[in-house]
Amino acid sequence: MQPLRLPAQPPLPPAPPQPIQGAGASGNAPVADAGNPFVDMVFGKVQEVNSAQRGAEQMIHQMLTGEDVNQAEVLTAVQKADMAFRMMLQMRNKLMDAYREVQQIQI
Repeated sequence: MQPLRLPAQPPLPPAPPQPIQGAGASGNAPVADAGNPFVDMVFGKVQEVNSAQRGAEQMIHQMLTGEDVNQAEVLTAVQKADMAFRMMLQMRNKLMDAYREVQQIQI
């Protein structure tokens, strides 16, 4: 007795990408799943870190071009931006660890 063979079917085309809601910090970068409170919180924190880094860069530029800027304020802004970035990086690492742990759960 021969095994039952089904007629060959062409592979299905990939599904079209789903529309993405929202806009990023530059106004044109998409954000996935807008309206989700967790995504909104994470996106807001990333924007805060980005604005802190931009502010620190602007203060450094002002100091280097000879504008009237207090050096202590510049140092404080750079340190705040650095600390915010490090904190965001640690959050990302913890989220990635949790994701990997969930991936390894067998059902």
